[in-house]
Amino acid sequence: MNKNKSLAVVIGAVILVVLLGFTTLVGFGPTGTGAARNIIMGLDLSGGVSITYRATGDEAPTSEEMDDTVYKLQQRVASYSTEAQVYQEGEDRINIEIPGVYDAYGILEELGKPGSLTFQLEDGTVVLEGTDVQTARAGTAADKMGNTENVVELVLTDEGTSKFATATSENVGNIIYIVYDGSVISAPVVQTAITGGTAQITGMANHEEAEKLASSIRIGSLSLELEQLRSNVVGAQLGQAAISTSVKAGAIGLVLVIIFMIAVYWVPGIVAGLSLLIYVGLELLCLNAFDLTLTLAGIAGIILSIGMAVDANVIIYARIREEIASGKTVRNAIKIGFQKALSAILDGNITTLIAAAVLAYKGTGSIQGFAQTLALGIVLSMFTALVVSRLLINALYTLGVRDEKYYGKAVEKKPIDFVGKRKIFFVLSFILVLSGPAAMLIHNGKDGKVLNYSLEFMGGTSTTVTFNEDYTIEELDEKVQPVVQKVTGDANIQMQKVTGGNEVIIKTRELTSDEGQELEDAFVSEFGVDATKMTATTISPTISSEMKSDAVVAVVVATILMLFYIWFRFKDIRFATSAVIALLHDVFVVLACYAIVWISVGNTFIACMLTIVGYSINATIVIFDRIRENLHEMKKKDSLENVVNRSITQTLTRSIYTTVTTFIMVAVLYIMGVSSIREFAFPLMVGILCGGYSSVCITGPLWYVMKTKIQGKQK
Repeated sequence: MNKNKSLAVVIGAVILVVLLGFTTLVGFGPTGTGAARNIIMGLDLSGGVSITYRATGDEAPTSEEMDDTVYKLQQRVASYSTEAQVYQEGEDRINIEIPGVYDAYGILEELGKPGSLTFQLEDGTVVLEGTDVQTARAGTAADKMGNTENVVELVLTDEGTSKFATATSENVGNIIYIVYDGSVISAPVVQTAITGGTAQITGMANHEEAEKLASSIRIGSLSLELEQLRSNVVGAQLGQAAISTSVKAGAIGLVLVIIFMIAVYWVPGIVAGLSLLIYVGLELLCLNAFDLTLTLAGIAGIILSIGMAVDANVIIYARIREEIASGKTVRNAIKIGFQKALSAILDGNITTLIAAAVLAYKGTGSIQGFAQTLALGIVLSMFTALVVSRLLINALYTLGVRDEKYYGKAVEKKPIDFVGKRKIFFVLSFILVLSGPAAMLIHNGKDGKVLNYSLEFMGGTSTTVTFNEDYTIEELDEKVQPVVQKVTGDANIQMQKVTGGNEVIIKTRELTSDEGQELEDAFVSEFGVDATKMTATTISPTISSEMKSDAVVAVVVATILMLFYIWFRFKDIRFATSAVIALLHDVFVVLACYAIVWISVGNTFIACMLTIVGYSINATIVIFDRIRENLHEMKKKDSLENVVNRSITQTLTRSIYTTVTTFIMVAVLYIMGVSSIREFAFPLMVGILCGGYSSVCITGPLWYVMKTKIQGKQK
């Protein structure tokens, strides 16, 4: 790279930071002017549409029918937003809340009117029920002439596959009518027997017609027939202050991290700072471009990812310092440093990407949204570290920043005996892990609950109150929440304003009849509300049992795939086993934090646990990568114990720096954030410290024990 190109790279990076700042970061939020203003916000940040349906029919719906319908509707509305919520209200009503949209009528038209769906022959014989259809979507396909046509693609259930195979085999050339709510909405001719469980309906005039038919089939495949009861536009659950304080916390944390990196690494630290600024700008730009939904927990996740994005830079710069200390020139040290850091960066991020991919495919709702945001952050952090940082540091070298004093030189440290102290570490970890079940047993005996489950997990009571004046969210938090909390004795309260009036929806834990009356009396005496305009109903959890099982299956599958990947890359099952055990160790310690401190377990709990999984595995891979490298260079006089100790010691600085930078970001968020953010940030801080501890003190010694005990001898 010549000087002109190098100068262009540096100037271009600075201009890119400025442009990204103005196009995305400046004016972040509903009142801003940047591109980030158009990012889809969750219900907690911007509100959206709330639609209530009621099951029709002579008989009351069963709990199984309601659960099935809630789950299918959750999958259905995920096309609008991964943060859309569906939950049961009372015995026969289902509520749908979709963030970031405000046209209730338009959503109803697009979603379709839930009703009965059947596939019938000409004599009226029903060959397929709507519940036999797993999903339907609009698409395109090539006809016999090779021309593109609009189609509706059907995927059937196992039972539906069998029914449809029989019906189509016996009726080739005949029409099978698709009847929705008593009206024929399509009359396709059977071209051939369909036995594979998938089918295409052709003859659509355009994509809109295909999408309308697909929507009718999807909504008609529900277990129940539903009728619309009401629809409202609801405001944000949190005020603008919650967003602004979180953004300020992120900005302050970012500045502190950049200052830390410059103080530690000098010139490479400046490069890391520019890369981080570009990373943040690209992250917000991509959130807007890919229509990903951003919640308050999502903002916290982005802030956390900034700290994690530093990790790749730390690995690279530590390697450069080591090469300079070994006698290499600065130019060669930069080249070799990037080369040697590559495997650790790729392995660490690919294992996390595997988890993100499984969660995005198998997870539902907020799990899927978290996975998408996580994957985006991983890809962007690798790009800024391996491409942007490399270009910048080489450009600065070409422009004359060549003295090794600007880059630093690693000091050879005497290996710390981590393996020799393994019994102490193992006992400490054993105590930390067992503290969780102990705390759960204590709480179960006292409160009847092992964890402090929130509304998302337990459901509760939804109370609609019409106040005499139009309170802002901030005023509701200041004036109304203390009154509600006094009655419930629980700070886990969600409040939403209904746009265009003074109605407020207040969700709490399930109230007894006496507590409901006490709350009504409190509102009448404190705010002078009309008691006749107050309504209360029981609501189900927004996290259904199916969503929980999907999340558990996704995490198990992701863990197994990560285990196989590490086994494949390191050619030793003990590396993979040690990494997974350390991962589980960190998850159980964070779970213990939730139990001991009695932190509310809600949507952010899942996000927190998944974040710890990614953070933990990434930290472990770096140490294992160094052990693998040192094993290849192992001399005859070296013992396996010395190799492990030396490897952990060589990467200790990286482990400490990454833990510090990530902790700084989350700690600032904890100090400045609103209460709901603090409940997310505190266990994350515990997880970050635990992840750093386990990667340094547990994984290496654990691998050593497995290596020596299983083989029976040292090698």
